[in-house]
Amino acid sequence: MTALAYTIIPVLAVLFGAIIAVWRRPGPKLTSAIQHLAAGVVFAAAATEILPDVMHGRAPLATLVGGAAGVVVMLGLKSLEERVRGPLAMIGAIGTDLLIDGLVLGLAFIAGAKAGLLLTIALTLEVLFLGVTVTEELGETVTSKLRIVAITTALALLMPLGALVALPVAGFPPAVIAGFLSFGLIALLYLVTEELLVEAHEKPDSPLISAMFFVGFLALLLLEELI
Repeated sequence: MTALAYTIIPVLAVLFGAIIAVWRRPGPKLTSAIQHLAAGVVFAAAATEILPDVMHGRAPLATLVGGAAGVVVMLGLKSLEERVRGPLAMIGAIGTDLLIDGLVLGLAFIAGAKAGLLLTIALTLEVLFLGVTVTEELGETVTSKLRIVAITTALALLMPLGALVALPVAGFPPAVIAGFLSFGLIALLYLVTEELLVEAHEKPDSPLISAMFFVGFLALLLLEELI
């Protein structure tokens, strides 16, 4: 039940992001800086915690199948997001992202308590600004601030659901677990390269803002060594 308990942290982060956004929208430079920071933290968590467990599993076929499934699912979601427009489509796409985030977090706790803790920190930063994004998008069609926050919070609750889906994986054979971890690894790399950094670079950039990626990466490396 540890994974389920820890998902409360990113859920609260989504709620906090939504409340901040309906009160005062953060500036583009601050948003870009935090997105770079979150990308660095997520990348470090994937590289230091998930990747070693996949490699130590020594199950190349399971790694290939799980990784290929991750590529198909994430690119399939991207294709769907590009084809379908409107508020409901946006809610569906972000809800799916949060569900997968919860699944990956649950898989991280299967890899180990430290991996789960570090990924919780990484995903909390990521979903904080996801809450801001949802709030801004809903604000174009929904006038009630309370309703916007309620919808955003309801979407965030998909993360515990995703973590719940991952719980039975712990009882599978090691090779199967390696396949699921490979899926989670691909999902995290997609999150960094195709979402966080892409969105960050759509805003005003500077060497200082770009450096936040490496600040996040090094911060998680140091935290990993200190824990």
